[in-house]
Amino acid sequence: MQGHHFSLLQHETEKLRNDIDKMRSELRYEVDKVNAGQRLDLNLEKGRIREELSNQSAETSSLTNKLDREIHALRAQLEAAKYDVIKYCIGSLVSISAVGLAVIRILM
Repeated sequence: MQGHHFSLLQHETEKLRNDIDKMRSELRYEVDKVNAGQRLDLNLEKGRIREELSNQSAETSSLTNKLDREIHALRAQLEAAKYDVIKYCIGSLVSISAVGLAVIRILM
């Protein structure tokens, strides 16, 4: 009787071990599945951030180039304005000198 009872206990213990092993493997599978999902989400997020950073970098470069072109255009306009001022100053001095010489010649 005791042998039969021991055999039943042994059989029940083996069945419980198998159930525990099965549950352990299912749990491991679910944990691996969740980890894989999280890794995928992280990689997708990294890719999205990388793409956004690339777009911002391209936009920054574009704006920098546009700003440089505008600065160069303003410098060219400034140089042209300086040249015009110098030209008109020299013209005014020559005109004043001519009028002065004419007045001196008339008075003499």
